[in-house]
Amino acid sequence: MRIVFMGTPDFAVPVLDALAGAGHEIACAYTQPPRPAGRGKKDRPSPVQVRAEALGIEVRAPRSLRDEAAQADFAALDADVAVVVAYGLILPQPVLDAPRLGCINVHASLLPRWRGAAPIHRAIMAGDARTGVCIMAMEAGLDTGPVLMREGTDIAPSDTSGDLHERLAEMGARLAVATLPQIERLSPVIQPEDGVSYAAKIDKSEAALNWSWGADVVRRQINGLSPFPGAYVTRDGARLKLLRAAPARAVAEPGCVADAPGLVIGTGDGAVELLEVQPAGRGPVSGADFRNGARLAPGDPLEG
Repeated sequence: MRIVFMGTPDFAVPVLDALAGAGHEIACAYTQPPRPAGRGKKDRPSPVQVRAEALGIEVRAPRSLRDEAAQADFAALDADVAVVVAYGLILPQPVLDAPRLGCINVHASLLPRWRGAAPIHRAIMAGDARTGVCIMAMEAGLDTGPVLMREGTDIAPSDTSGDLHERLAEMGARLAVATLPQIERLSPVIQPEDGVSYAAKIDKSEAALNWSWGADVVRRQINGLSPFPGAYVTRDGARLKLLRAAPARAVAEPGCVADAPGLVIGTGDGAVELLEVQPAGRGPVSGADFRNGARLAPGDPLEG
């Protein structure tokens, strides 16, 4: 098939690779324009742009698709289908209608749950037992289109957003490749009205942890925000990022070290084990190694 690929972040790259590897003709890759990044705030191309250029695929990075010239350029590609993965721009109706078979979206949730920007983070933070990927026929609404294919996966208690990101990206790549050969034979399933929820973009203010919360809430906040932006507490005037947590059976005051192996911290209701943390200016270390290096004894506060 002749495909227009539309995506921006790392999550989209395995889908692009899979489509190219399956022998499809990628007529063009659309992505977000380069953005300032890093300490020097120099413009950095998106992961999709970097990968597409390495594959020899033409890249376009318009700031909008709302003007008639951009829409005409898109239609002139004469694509069979557009495959959209976390692109970041709203597709106007003329763009949705341009490919012969329309536009399909690879979305990282079990729709209609977690429509929107941050479905992976929100699934973990809400305590969902399962999530997955849906291949959706796109329409004008936000992730409202009928579902062509779906696949689910369990969320383990210690899974982070990074873990699910990798798993769902590979799942999405596989499902996208499986969808295209049979796209005209599949029966789209209309999303039900019940169970709709929206995955709001993560705000950095959500990363500040409060040990008075219950253990499940603390664990889900840590894992759901890992690796970015990273839940944190303040220790010796610097941020200590908390990158992975698991349930623990122990008793301690909120924010204090429990009398248990590893780095177990009390919460407002129970305790969690910090499996991985990252001190400021250093790489990630195990919770146990951090405790040993900081010489934390039972009853000591983790922050302060």
